[in-house]
Amino acid sequence: MRTIKYIVLHCTATSQITRVETIKKYWKNNLGWKHNGYHYIIKPCGEIVNLTPIEEIANGVKGYNQNSIHISYIGGIDKTGKPQDNRTLPQKASQVQLLRELKKRFPNAEILGHRDFAGVHKACPSFDVKQWLKSIEF
Repeated sequence: MRTIKYIVLHCTATSQITRVETIKKYWKNNLGWKHNGYHYIIKPCGEIVNLTPIEEIANGVKGYNQNSIHISYIGGIDKTGKPQDNRTLPQKASQVQLLRELKKRFPNAEILGHRDFAGVHKACPSFDVKQWLKSIEF
């Protein structure tokens, strides 16, 4: 079993109507990845889709994937492509549920946003994870 140091929150940086299969095809065909970008992806309706078993590595944050679990929500940009926290209430509820489950299993894992890692120059997940965690009394 891998040692999990991080639980990383992401956004897909796509429209909220983007399908999971479209995202998976992008990773494979456009980026040439052999592995998915996330372990879990959360649809706007709140459905949690497990893309990669947590025992396996996903391509979420270059240099940190060996010790991370990656969770993304579909969305994260506005109609012009600028970063926007547009998580639906069901997506937020599913994030909380999934984070609580994973923290029980990996109590020492730190919850971070993709943008919180050194050398990352993107807005992902389009919200401040540490502030959000305080606001939900996680």
